[in-house]
Amino acid sequence: MELVSVIMPAYNCDKYIADAIRSVLAQTYSNWELLIVDDCSTDQTAQIIASFDDPRIRYERNAHNMGAALTRNKALRAAQGRYIAFLDADDAWTPEKLEHQIAFMQDNGYDFTYTAFRRTDKPLHISGPRHISRMGMYAFCWPACPTVIYNREKTGLIQISDLRKNNDYAMWLHVIQKADCHLLDEELFLYNKHAGSVSDAKISVLLKWHYRLWRQEMHCAPIAALFYTFVNAVFGFYKKIRYVSKTA
Repeated sequence: MELVSVIMPAYNCDKYIADAIRSVLAQTYSNWELLIVDDCSTDQTAQIIASFDDPRIRYERNAHNMGAALTRNKALRAAQGRYIAFLDADDAWTPEKLEHQIAFMQDNGYDFTYTAFRRTDKPLHISGPRHISRMGMYAFCWPACPTVIYNREKTGLIQISDLRKNNDYAMWLHVIQKADCHLLDEELFLYNKHAGSVSDAKISVLLKWHYRLWRQEMHCAPIAALFYTFVNAVFGFYKKIRYVSKTA
C-alpha cells in the first residue's frame, strides 16, 4: 500500500477544520500522512488541530503569513508519499475517497486523476471530461482541488509562484506537462460553498485573476494570456451546461 501525502493549508478555519481532519481519519485507505501547514491563523485553528492525536498528522505553523500558494509549496516540499492529494481545511472527503481513487489509478496506470463531487448546499453533481489532455487543461481548470491525486514519481516536485488566486489551477498546468488527467466519476468529495468563495467574485475580477495566472505563472505573452483567459471563460459556461446536474 503506497503512502499518500494529503496537503492541507489552513488559515482561520476553526469552524470547519475538525470535520476536514475527521474525513481523513475516516478513510478506508490507511497509509496516509496529513500535512497541515497553518498560515498564522488568529482563531482557534491551532488548538483544534492539537486536539487530534494521530501520528500520521504532521503540523507546522508558518513564521509569517505566506498565502495559500506558498503554504502549499511548503507542504509539498515536506511530503514523503508517492501520491499527492489535496484537501482544503473547510471541505471533506467521503470515507472511500483514497481507496477508490488510488485503485483507479493503479488499475489503469494513471498518474493524474480527479473525481466528481457533490455540492452539499445545493443538490448538484459536478464532474468533467473523462480524459483531459494538455490543451484540455489549458482550456479550463476542470478538477476541483480536493478531488485531485497525482503520482509525484511521475511529475516530480511541483512548486508555483505566489499567486493570490488560481494557485490550484497553476499546479494542474504544471502536472499536465507530465501526465494526462483522467476522471473517476464518483462523488468522493463533499463541497459546501461558503460566502465569499472565489465563485462569488465578479466576472471582471475572475478574468483579471485568470490573466495574471497566464502572465505570471505560465509566462505567456499578453496576447496569449488574453486568449487563454477568453477560452477559460467560454469553457466555464460550457461546464455549467455539460457537467453540472441536479441530483435527488
